[in-house]
Amino acid sequence: MDIDLVYLWVNGNDPKWQAKRDACIGRPSGSQAHCKGRYADNGELKYSLRSAEKYAPWIRRIFIVTDNQIPEWLNTDNPKVQIVDHTEIMPAECLPCFNSAVIEMFLCNIPGLSEHFLYANDDTYFGKPVQPQDFFDKDNLPKVFLFRKPFRKLALFYREKVLGKKLSPNLNAIKNAAKLVEKHYGKYYGGKPHHNIDAYLKSTLEMANKKFENELRPMRTHHMRSSEDIQRCAYSYVALAEKQAHLCYVSARHSFRIEIENRNLYKKFEEYNPVLFCFNDSEHATDEDRAYAIEFINNLFPVKSEFEK
Repeated sequence: MDIDLVYLWVNGNDPKWQAKRDACIGRPSGSQAHCKGRYADNGELKYSLRSAEKYAPWIRRIFIVTDNQIPEWLNTDNPKVQIVDHTEIMPAECLPCFNSAVIEMFLCNIPGLSEHFLYANDDTYFGKPVQPQDFFDKDNLPKVFLFRKPFRKLALFYREKVLGKKLSPNLNAIKNAAKLVEKHYGKYYGGKPHHNIDAYLKSTLEMANKKFENELRPMRTHHMRSSEDIQRCAYSYVALAEKQAHLCYVSARHSFRIEIENRNLYKKFEEYNPVLFCFNDSEHATDEDRAYAIEFINNLFPVKSEFEK
């Protein structure tokens, strides 16, 4: 079974790219949907690739989806890694695109992508040796990693309607995904996405894109993240509803996320020693937090990989 790994990557420090972004959606405003942390490149991808080489050497090919950019440190002569431009997989009406939720809709269009693949953001990492069966079960169907939230639908309703608190764009996109799958399949999946490396079947994305075409099409012109987006967990929920995946509830010892501005979480990370982890940048992080995070990650993965010049 061939298994590929797909990343989204952007160098938000590139003046040419910044000019394109500013002309389309304006300069970062500091909101969750449009902040510096949404686009900042601190070298995370380089370290994520080091983690993949160290702990998941069985991965067949690595695709890096970008907007007319190439990491300056990347060894493009390595046949195992390939740059995929947005224009290769996305229709013109989507471009330029600064919204990962929209880009993720078209991952199944990557030329040569294997049926079984892993998807990662550039700030997610393998923390321990893993095998294909850690992501795909004996029947070759993907494992869907969620955090158990048995009363999530009620909790979101209470937060919005009773407390009057507005959901963040990300939480709202997850809620939209669950509602969409409930509408078509009559089942609500309340498990919260673990915000980490996920396993998919390419055919599931293709099928869901056709099934949900009417609901997904308006997203194409969301050049920036929106509360009207549908989060990619919809593909995992569909796979579960179609019995084309296996639900696996996980704990922080398996999948851990560090909000890089919270130094206390670094101690938790070392205590949990998770299989998968994410160093999440956000509207709350400062450049000092970013520098601290990269120094920490460099200490975890100090050895250059075959993907570097």
